[in-house]
Amino acid sequence: MKATLHPKYEEVTVTCSCGNTWQTRSTKGAISLDVCSNCHPYFTGEQRIVDTAGRVERFRRRYTR
Repeated sequence: MKATLHPKYEEVTVTCSCGNTWQTRSTKGAISLDVCSNCHPYFTGEQRIVDTAGRVERFRRRYTR
């Protein structure tokens, strides 16, 4: 059996864009995230309003014939 067949499974630091960090194990190096459970709207209870009215109207204008 080859000794270097499997990648190293090391302890790494995961960093979120909100500043939250934690340790886990991975074959990758340092991991950076855009959203974690501390800042995701589903877990925090915050509601973000996404304005899609302009996109819908643009779609309708483009494909209405």
